[in-house]
Parts: sequence; C-alpha cells; structure tokens
Amino acid sequence: MKSFALLLLVTFLNFSFAFAQFDDKFYYPVTAWKPMEGISFEEVTLTTDTVKLSGIFLKPVGTPKATILFLHGAGGNVTSYAFMTKPLVDKGFQVFMIDFRGYGKSTGKPTHLNIARDGQFVFDYLISRKEVKNTKLILFGASIGTQIATKLAKDNADKVQALVLDGPMTSFTDIALAYAPAEQHAMIKQYLVSPYTAKEDIKSVAAPKLIVHSKEDKEVPIAGAEVVYNNATGQKEFWVYQGGHLEAMKVNPDTYISKIEALLK
Repeated sequence: MKSFALLLLVTFLNFSFAFAQFDDKFYYPVTAWKPMEGISFEEVTLTTDTVKLSGIFLKPVGTPKATILFLHGAGGNVTSYAFMTKPLVDKGFQVFMIDFRGYGKSTGKPTHLNIARDGQFVFDYLISRKEVKNTKLILFGASIGTQIATKLAKDNADKVQALVLDGPMTSFTDIALAYAPAEQHAMIKQYLVSPYTAKEDIKSVAAPKLIVHSKEDKEVPIAGAEVVYNNATGQKEFWVYQGGHLEAMKVNPDTYISKIEALLK
C-alpha cells in the first residue's frame, strides 16, 4: 500500500462525484515474477469466461498436513509473497497461491467484485483437485487479501477448517478513511462503499481463526485487526508480534506455524 495516503488524497481532491470507481486505488499489481530460488512449484492457469488467472501450487515432501489457499496483498504478485509460504511448505503444508486479475501472469483488471468472483472460482477449482479433496483446508489472507479470505470463509463455511488473517483491515472504506485527511471522510463514507467487509463477514465464520498483526505496522493500523478479532466468534487467537507489515513469518516463523497447526487440532 505504498504511497496510499497520497494516492487517496489526490484521488478524492479530483473527485467528480459521478459514478466514481476507486477500486484501482487499492490494487498495485506487478506483472514481472521474482526469481523463486529453492522453491519448486506447479504452475497453473485457470480460464474464466473473460480472463486467465495464473497460480502456483507449492507441495511439501510427503503427505501434506493441510492445504492452504493463500490470497496475497495489494502489491506485487505471488512471487512477492514466497517468503510467507515457503516456510509453510517446508513444515509440511501444501500451498496454492493465486494471482488475481492484472497480477503476475493473470490478465484483466482487478476490482473488488471481480476479485470476489475469481476467489470463489479458484476456491471451487482447488477443492476439486484430487490431492486436496481429503485434506483440511485453510484460507490465508495477507493485508488486503484478508477481505476476500474472510468472505470466502463465510461463503464456504462447510468446506473451510481454519482462517488466517495477517495484517487485516476492517473494510476497503475504513482503510481509505485511515489514510485520508479528516475533511475527506464524509465524502469517502458516502461514495466509497465496500461490497464486502471482513469486520462483518468474520461474524459468520465458525472455523477457528488466527489474526496476526503488529503495533509497529505503519501500513495497516492494528486498530482494524482488533475490530475484526472482537467481531469474531468461536475459537480465535490474536497474535501481536514485533515487526513491520506482514513480517511475522520473517521474524518468528516457528511460532507462526505452530499457531496455524493449533487451528487444526
């Protein structure tokens, strides 16, 4: 979410008030893949009615502990988040990572609504694979990916065994409010409406939940994660680590993975 505050300020100062569409201010796709050194994976291409979605399937040695559908953040592409998924594969999880529209090798342009449709399309594909059918399924959202991960967990409650939200925000609207100057808040609330929100969807998620955030996070305020956690019901844990945005897997991978494993017990 680099330069998010400046982008939002410029956007809203130039707001035309008529049929505004701000989805493009939330997504910063990068098409070029980073080298995936020391990581073997199966590259997957899925075709919807209008676009092609690119994904990678990382598999561990031996029988997987569970399957993780990983939904990345606003910037980069799947290769940018390998630092979060490789430790999981090394510990026995199989991980499917998808690039939504415009990211990596995926075609099209991302919006909140088509991201949600693509998310369900990818979910349905993944659970149909033979090596996934008899495994427990974990949804893992990072940063802005926490919005779609929570929605998928709500919409597929009987198929999801756990939900991990790393660096979550409450809604698209709320993160815009967090960055924009106070004088823009009334306009944002009126015109920037979130089609789905983690803070509401989490109320309907029965699966065990792990919410991960840091007080030192300069990109997504921890206050949003606290709201999501407080709205969640059932088995849940709020892990606060020391470090920057999405750095928990870097600073303490063993603790992180042990907490994910605990969700499945």
